[in-house]
Amino acid sequence: MEESEKRKVLISGIKPTGDLHIGNYLGAMQQFLEFQEKFESVIFIADYHALATAYDPARLKENIYRVAAGYLAIGLNPSKVTLFKQSDVREHTELAWVFNSITTMPYLMRAHAFKDAEARNKEISVGTFDYPMLMAADILMYDADVVPVGQDQKQHIEFARDTAEKFNRMYGETFKLPEAYIKDDVATVPGIDGQKMSKSYRNTIPLFASDEEIKKQVFAIVTDSKGESEQKDPESDNIFALHKFFSKKELSDLEKRYKEGGIGYKESKEILYENIRAFVTPIRKQYDTLLGDRSFIESVLEEGAAKVRPKAEAKMQEVRRKIGVTL
Repeated sequence: MEESEKRKVLISGIKPTGDLHIGNYLGAMQQFLEFQEKFESVIFIADYHALATAYDPARLKENIYRVAAGYLAIGLNPSKVTLFKQSDVREHTELAWVFNSITTMPYLMRAHAFKDAEARNKEISVGTFDYPMLMAADILMYDADVVPVGQDQKQHIEFARDTAEKFNRMYGETFKLPEAYIKDDVATVPGIDGQKMSKSYRNTIPLFASDEEIKKQVFAIVTDSKGESEQKDPESDNIFALHKFFSKKELSDLEKRYKEGGIGYKESKEILYENIRAFVTPIRKQYDTLLGDRSFIESVLEEGAAKVRPKAEAKMQEVRRKIGVTL
């Protein structure tokens, strides 16, 4: 990325619907770290998005603390990154309602989350159906230039761009069209069953769990039945897919042993576990320290909300004026 992009706006967030996992880190949080020196980074905890599936108030509150602690533990600096809670800036939901009013149901029925829920015959809440409009509001509120996402989330950025274009056509130039940033090597992080790592699939490896919990999940990674001496395809193996992220020093040797038939899955899992443990240990210590100081987490989130609120208020004043509700 070029020097001229330093002042461009990056926005993203994570839903507080469960413990952070290595998929969150590799797919999003790591990029926030890389970009905090280059962009004006606006990172939020998507607590209103979480309401579509999280119905335990005490658990949701705890998860908010945990997500905030996780962001800070990996090295995000509140003096360089604006970290806040979505629900603390009421303009997000107000703008989402305006977008609802210019969006059709057939358009929203194209959303992957809706189609996935429908295919599984799940009862679909309005929040799940309308998820893309709140996400569009999150992104467009701050004139974001860059939105880091996984390949499976690219559609959300397309929805935001479509919504911005439609509003601009109807009411005049108001919203900037954001660009998705998809890092090729982490477009999709596989879970222990080979599907995308997701809390929804319960196939995650926790980011801040105990060594025992991490080991349990690593050793639960699904493999085929080939023995130690048999040749294996590293590109189709779920363990090797994670070695690419955590075992870079040994990667060429591991690949050679896979192809020649000189490693069993048990040994491969042991190597992966040790490398994940080595990565997690220092940031877990920081995470635990932060969770012991809830008032500090609250102050960071409050300061972040105070910083973005004037921008959100100004954008909504412009929107209200253009749609005709300001007298």
